[in-house]
Amino acid sequence: MTKTNDVFSFSSIDPSKFTDSFREFAEKGVSQSKDAFAKMKTAADEAAKTVEATVQTAQAGSIDLGLKAIDALRTNAENSLSHMEALLGVKSVSEFFELQTAFLRKQAEVAVEQTKAMQAATRSLAETVSKPAKDAAEKAINGFKAN
Repeated sequence: MTKTNDVFSFSSIDPSKFTDSFREFAEKGVSQSKDAFAKMKTAADEAAKTVEATVQTAQAGSIDLGLKAIDALRTNAENSLSHMEALLGVKSVSEFFELQTAFLRKQAEVAVEQTKAMQAATRSLAETVSKPAKDAAEKAINGFKAN
């Protein structure tokens, strides 16, 4: 009787080939894990630097906004005091209403300008603060897409 090798029998499995294949698979997995870890570590380090720079930028911008607000308050207080002094010299009711109308018109114009300046400064700060984080996120995403 001639013996044929059955592909499903245990005698046809070469343990050395199985071990070699398993070792290659494990080594490849370890290598890929090391690469992924290195990329994640680099991304985390860059994110930490970005956050630090962003916080510093936000602090500087907040100081600038605070100074603008103080300047607006100072301007409004000076205008109000000047107006009060002018009202003390009023000789008639019509002069009072004329001064009051002119003051209110001027205050409205000043308020509009101050609001525009604060909005522009706030918008600029928001863009400046968010740009490093946006750039870092895009860089990290592109880094992972490349592989």
